[in-house]
Amino acid sequence: MLNKSKTLFLIGFSIVLSLPFTLSAQNKKKHKGELYLSWGYNTEWYTKSNISISQPELGNDYKFNHIKAHDRRGWDNDLFKKGISIPQYNYRLGYFFNPEKGWAIEINFDHTKFIFQDEQDVSLTGKLDGKQVDTTIHFSEANGFFYYLNNGANFLLFNVVKRFRVYESEKGNLKLDFLGKAGIGPVIPHVENSFFGNKNKPHFQLGGWNMGIEGTVKVTLFKYAFLEYCNKLDYARYSNLRIYKGTAKHAFGTYEMILNIGANIPIGQK
Repeated sequence: MLNKSKTLFLIGFSIVLSLPFTLSAQNKKKHKGELYLSWGYNTEWYTKSNISISQPELGNDYKFNHIKAHDRRGWDNDLFKKGISIPQYNYRLGYFFNPEKGWAIEINFDHTKFIFQDEQDVSLTGKLDGKQVDTTIHFSEANGFFYYLNNGANFLLFNVVKRFRVYESEKGNLKLDFLGKAGIGPVIPHVENSFFGNKNKPHFQLGGWNMGIEGTVKVTLFKYAFLEYCNKLDYARYSNLRIYKGTAKHAFGTYEMILNIGANIPIGQK
């Protein structure tokens, strides 16, 4: 018997595949607009980053320098044995308000995971227990240190989208497009960390902002179902992240690859 996650995935996939046949009965007049939605999974590479810690009550105002981090894909290990939203997923919901000229607006969300790499030696500079320090810390969970945005670094962007038609078959059943996207929006991280053995209470919060650009190759089949491969650059700046008796802030860049399936839904008629 299929588990719940696999059943939901198969139902969604079946709906996408059935759209060409469901919508083919509609007349072929041009439409005023075109709604689209997609779902998929991603993988990331992060720049090294600094994290600044402020804990006035403890006399701490220091910085970890040049931290290495990695993602945690989840979809590459027993995807159908876990909830579909547990791996690093993403969705897009957009509207082509001018399909002929290829202009759209889009809500663009990436559930990415940002994990400070365990077992690394990190430079620590600043004030610790009220004293100036310049030392090296072995950053590991066993040593009382971890920093996870494991339930999401969570990039939300409001994008402007431009579509460029590369190829279209005679009957329009196969289309190849390139989409350029750019946007800005908030980050909604799930913050979980420990410094010198002092753990915070894990939580979600509005934690800053991000901006990104994305290039997408989109293959549309039978006008309505599509597959897209995306490459994205994002810069995220986090601030006022709640930690034990204080706050943290840091910023990093991301290179992201994404694979989505989706559907186009015509809206209105001219």
